[in-house]
Amino acid sequence: MENKERQKEQILRTSGVNVLKCMRCGKCSGTCPSYDEMEYHPHQFVYMVERGEIEPLLNSKSIYKCLSCFACVERCPRGVEPAKIVEAIRLEVIRKQGANHLKPNQIPELLDEDLPQQAIVTAFRKYSK
Repeated sequence: MENKERQKEQILRTSGVNVLKCMRCGKCSGTCPSYDEMEYHPHQFVYMVERGEIEPLLNSKSIYKCLSCFACVERCPRGVEPAKIVEAIRLEVIRKQGANHLKPNQIPELLDEDLPQQAIVTAFRKYSK
């Protein structure tokens, strides 16, 4: 099995998502609060994983823009769960790097009074694994 296929299988196994259920309606991306900040949107993550195009996703800053709010999961009429795909790709990057993108002790210096509390909780959840 070539590396591209191996990466795809790892992402699918980690996420537990069946990407073949996606009908590409875009409702997940339409409800994403980080849409404007992302290079790749939730529906694109699903489609790219389905096609085995993992490398661009691994190198994208979009994986750190996802809030893990699961709005995309709630909106999907087919139960595809794009946020789990994003999380699986983020974990793959962490495994490759051997370290997190952001350390929990770095978060306080990034805070400001306009930052939603959800972002703080999400950051601790994401980056302390």
